[in-house]
This record gives sequence, structure tokens and C-alpha cells, in this order.
Amino acid sequence: MITETDYIGRDAHDLASLMANGDVSANELLDAALARMEAVNPLINAVINVFEDKARSQIAEGLGQGPLSGVPFLLKDLRASYKGTRSTAGNAFMSTEANFDSIVTNHYKNAGLVIFGKTNVPEMGLAADTYNTLFGPTKNPWDTERTAGGSSGGAAAAVAAGIVPAAHATDGAGSIRIPASCCGVFGLKPSRGRVSYGPDVGEELIGLSTQHVCSRSVRDSALLLDIASVPDYGDPYWAPQPTLSFLEHAQREPGKLRIALVQRPPIETEVDPECLLAARTVARRCEELGHIVEETDHNVRWADDGYDEALTIILGSGMFANVHAKAKAKGVQVSEKDFLPAIWSFLEVGMRSTAEDFYMASRRMHALTRKMADFHNSFDVILSPTLSQIPLPRASFDYQIKEGYTDNVWNFSAYTPLYNASGQPAMTMPLHWTSEGVPVGVQFAARYGNEGTLLELASQLEREMPWRDRAPNLP
Repeated sequence: MITETDYIGRDAHDLASLMANGDVSANELLDAALARMEAVNPLINAVINVFEDKARSQIAEGLGQGPLSGVPFLLKDLRASYKGTRSTAGNAFMSTEANFDSIVTNHYKNAGLVIFGKTNVPEMGLAADTYNTLFGPTKNPWDTERTAGGSSGGAAAAVAAGIVPAAHATDGAGSIRIPASCCGVFGLKPSRGRVSYGPDVGEELIGLSTQHVCSRSVRDSALLLDIASVPDYGDPYWAPQPTLSFLEHAQREPGKLRIALVQRPPIETEVDPECLLAARTVARRCEELGHIVEETDHNVRWADDGYDEALTIILGSGMFANVHAKAKAKGVQVSEKDFLPAIWSFLEVGMRSTAEDFYMASRRMHALTRKMADFHNSFDVILSPTLSQIPLPRASFDYQIKEGYTDNVWNFSAYTPLYNASGQPAMTMPLHWTSEGVPVGVQFAARYGNEGTLLELASQLEREMPWRDRAPNLP
């Protein structure tokens, strides 16, 4: 037996240990997760699809005897298919019932995770906030008038609120790191090719998008990356395999790192002083821990180099292709009335773009990989704010506009898309709070394929600047 208070204070490692020792059953852990969800979900709207019967059947039929056997888990309502459950991408037109499991879903099941629901997303995942007309907004557990971020807003909010210790998430332009920063949890975007999107998809958005989790602890993120990062035949990218497991990296000291403090965002926009303060405060702590920190600039200018237009073309084209394929499968015409005006503005970019536009946009994005690799000849890690603003009021996001919507998205998430373009691993850490108790994330990025360095540094900072004793003011 486990109480709700005991449940929400533990990470996945802790819960798995209770299971392994026979102190609690998988059904009791699921009971605790459902009880917590019933208590807080009406306030934050993080979980939008619950399949308790399927989870009970999974337990009854025998869980995978992996390292997280019995731990409750949630999938994002975007990309990860789970046979017999509905995926919507936050839009009724896109709703469909999966007839197969994604490779990553199978990895989670083999690890013993008990999948009992799906988390909310913005329509088509095309927002730095989480709102759709199908399920409504996800609210920030720390301040329900503020955004939970997006597109993995439901996942980050569910973790912050204690429904689960970790939840599946995806990241195509910041969609793990943005909500993790807003909700005060840990969020690691893996390297390009680290986690397979198979079996139905080779690359998602020319490799800009990847998937992993939002989590309460660094060690949970590391273990879940070990679980999910198995290359699959047909994957167009295979990230270099580490010599140690990611969990072993999370248990090691990082050594003395050369850290570049980059305060100017690649996307030119005004930055909230609180976000800059967060980055500078963490930079000083890194120096105190023996790392070498140098304030510098990678000189990536999004607008000057055409990266802003390129990213919008890739996202718009990729999502419109998905919509068009769905329309063909249904035998209907896609219509503007099926989507929010702001999201339709993204799709219109895809409709207008030519093959040449898409090809040149892809080349422009991939060129950043080499540019950032050159920068890392001098630095092990890049430190910056995660976002240009603290979590904004939800009312700041107007989905009824078309003109200027994409600019609003990029201005808020000005620091995150760079690492999707370059394919580098990047993480946000909850290391700063405003005087009003609003979380402000700090972002780190490392060389391509070098999640290990990030996890070593993250574990060090988690010990030195702990956050797990903080919790939002929820029932």
C-alpha cells in the first residue's frame, strides 16, 4: 500500500524499488496515480485520455520485467502509437485509433511501465503553449493562469503535479524543453537519431524532431533514455552509441568542463531579465564547482541566415503533409474550418511551399550542424536561458490570429530551435524560481551524441541546486 503523499514524493527509481522489494503492487501504484490524477487533473487538464482497463489488463497479463516494472506512465497524444488507443494530435480531424505499437511504446512496455493514459497537446503540436478546441487548455501547476508551455505541455504538467514521475514527450523545436522549463521539471532533448520514430516513420521533420520524456529527476531521464535508445533498421540517423549507459553517466562526476555562457538568443527578441538572471546565477554556480565559464556568442542569427523562414517551411510542410495524408485516407477535402486560424497559418506555409523551397530549407537547417560542431571545438557545453520570457499568461496566446502567429512562437522559444536544427542534445533544468514562485529553466547543450556529458553535469547540479523539495500549490 502507498499513500498519495508518499507516491508524489518519489521518482520512478523509487517506485520501481518499492515494487522490486514487494512493498507495493503494480495495481496499487496505478491506484495512486489515478487518485492523484483525479485530485489535480480538473485543475490543470494535463491528461485527456485514460484507459484504466487497458492498464489493468497489461498488469494482469504480466508486465515486462525491466528496470521500471510497475511504474505508472503516460504517452503524449502525438506520435507514440499504442494499439487500441486513440491519437488525436489535439484535433478532431486527425483523430484515429492506432492498430500498432510504436517502437518506443514497445520499449516502454518491455521495461515494465504501466501505460494508463495520454497527455494533452496543442493542435498538431504547433505551439509553444498547450491549447486545442477538442480538450481545452493545459494549465501550469505553479500558476494556472500561466502557460504550461508546449507542445508537451500535458506531459510536463502531469509530472510537475505528481501524476507520474516521468511522461513521454517529443521535441521538434523545443517541445520538451519549453514546457519542462515552464513547469519546473527536467527535460532532455536527445541527439538526432537517438530514439527511433519507427516503425511507421523514418525521420520526422528532416530529423529536427525527436522524442524522450519530461521527468522529476535526472536519473529517471537517463534510465528512460537507456530504455528507448535502441537503433532500429530503417532509421535514417543512428546517433553514436555511448561506451557507458546513460544511467552510468548520470552517476559520474563531469570533470572540469569548458562552458560557453550565451545570453543573446539566436532569434532576435527581447529577453526577460529574470531569464538572464537565471542563466548567470547557474553560470556562477558552475564556476564555483570548478568549471571554466566564458561569456561568448555562437553568432547564429536566425533571421539574418534565413533559418526562421526555413524552420517555418519545414514545420508547415511536414504538418500539412500529415493532414493531406489523413484527408486522402478519409476520402475528404481538408478545410480551414477544421483547424484553429493560428495553426492553419502554419499549414498554409506548407501548402504554398514548393519542392525547391523545402529542399533549400532542409539544406539551411542541416548547415547548422557543422557550424555548431565547429563552435564545440572550444567548448564542451553551452549554457543559456531556456526561454526568452518566464511562463506567459495563457491569455497571451491568441489562436484566432493568423498574421504574426509564427513570430510569436519563435520569440517565446528563441533559444530552443537551434538545437533541433543542429541535432545536438539539449536539456532544461529547473534551477531558478521568481519571487512569485514561477519556475524559470536554464538550458545546456552539448556536442552531437554527447548526452552523457549533459547527464553528468545535470546530476551534479541536481545535487548542488536541488529542486525536488519544491512543489506547486495543488491539493
